[in-house]
Amino acid sequence: MRAATAIAFLLLAGSGAGAELPPGTEIQVRLKSKVTSKQSKEGDRVEAVVSAPVLSGGEIVIPAGSKLEGRVKDAQRAKEPDQRAALSLEFGELEVGNGKKTKLETKLTAVDNARETVDESGRIVGILATETLTAKMDQGIEKLGKRASALADILQAAKEAFLKAAEVEIDYGPGVEMTLQLTKEVRVSGMKATMPEAIGREEELLELVNRQPLRTMAEKPPQPSDLTNLMFIGSREGLEKAFEEAGWQAAAKLNAQSGLETFRAIAENRGYKEAPVSTLLLDGKKPDLAFQRQNNTFAKRHHLRIWRRPGAFQGQEVWVAAATHDIGIEFSPESRTFIHKVENQIDRERAKVVNDLALTGQVKGLALVERPEAPRESQNATGDKLETDGSMAVLLFK
Repeated sequence: MRAATAIAFLLLAGSGAGAELPPGTEIQVRLKSKVTSKQSKEGDRVEAVVSAPVLSGGEIVIPAGSKLEGRVKDAQRAKEPDQRAALSLEFGELEVGNGKKTKLETKLTAVDNARETVDESGRIVGILATETLTAKMDQGIEKLGKRASALADILQAAKEAFLKAAEVEIDYGPGVEMTLQLTKEVRVSGMKATMPEAIGREEELLELVNRQPLRTMAEKPPQPSDLTNLMFIGSREGLEKAFEEAGWQAAAKLNAQSGLETFRAIAENRGYKEAPVSTLLLDGKKPDLAFQRQNNTFAKRHHLRIWRRPGAFQGQEVWVAAATHDIGIEFSPESRTFIHKVENQIDRERAKVVNDLALTGQVKGLALVERPEAPRESQNATGDKLETDGSMAVLLFK
C-alpha cells in the first residue's frame, strides 16, 4: 500500500471566496455565556463560538473558533413538580472578521450530552421533578409509611442525608455545546481558516499506525471491546494540557468512593464530570490516561482511554486511544451494575476529539491513516454495534 493513498491529511483551507450554505446546514457551537431557566431573561445577550468547522464543497466556510451572537427568547422556571422548565435561545449573528457580521436565521436542534430535550420549535424542555429517581424513592417511602411509619421515617432521614433532590431547572454554563441548523440560506465570505500542517515521514507513520493493536479487551470478563481510533504524538504533559484546554476532565479511578458518587449522580439526575470509566486493556495493559466531557447527566458523555505505546515518532512519545460516545445508560443484570450504551458510528467521536483538540491550538499536525485490517463492523464487550471506516486519526502536538 502506498503512503500517498493510505494517508489522508486533514487539511482543509478556507479560501475566503465565500459560499452559499443551504437551509439544514448544521453548526456546532460552544457557549461562552451562562444561560438558565431560573435567572435568564428575555433579551439577554448570549455568546458562543463555532466548535467544529462548517464545510462546503470540500472547503471550510465557517472556521472553528468563529464567534456567534444570540439572545434569550424565553426562559420559564418549573414552579410546580408537574411543570417543566423551558429555555429558548436564538443565534442570529456570525462574526466574519474585521468587525463585520453576517445575519443568520437558525434553530437550535440539540444540546450535547444533556438530560433535557429539544422540541420541534427549538425550545429546550426540562425534566419533571416527579420522574427523577429521588422523587420515586420519596414516593416509595411515602407508600411504606402507610404500613410502617417508623421505618419510613428512618429511610427518609437516611435518604435525605445521602441524596439531594434533583435540580430540575435548566442551567448551562460556558462550555456547553449545542447544534444549530440554518433555517434560511446564507452566503458567508471573507473567513479564512488556519489548520495544522501535514505530518511528514509518511511511510514511517503508515507503518507505525498499522502495527498498533486494533482492539481493546474488557478486563472482566475478558472479551474484545472498543476499537482504537486515535494516535497522539507528544508528551504526557502536552496531552493533559490540550485536553484540559478543550474542556475534557480526567476520569477518577474506579473504586468504592467513585462508585458511590456515580450512584448519587444517577439518583440525582446530574452530571459527574470526573466519573470513572470501566477498565479496558490494550496488550494486557490498563490505560495510562482517561478523559471525558459531560454536561449535566451521567448517562451521556464523550470519553476516551489512552495508552502509552513502545517507541517514538519524530523523537516524541506515541500514544494510542479508543474513543466512544456514551448516549444512554441501563442496568445490566449480568454484571449487576449500570452500563452505558454507545453511539454506533464511532468515527463521529473520532472527529469530535480531533475538532476539540485542534481548537486549542496545541495541535501541530494531523493525518487520517487507513488500516486495512481494522473491522468495519464489530461489537463492544457489552454488545453495542460499532461501525467505522477503520482509519486512525493521528495528532502531532506542538
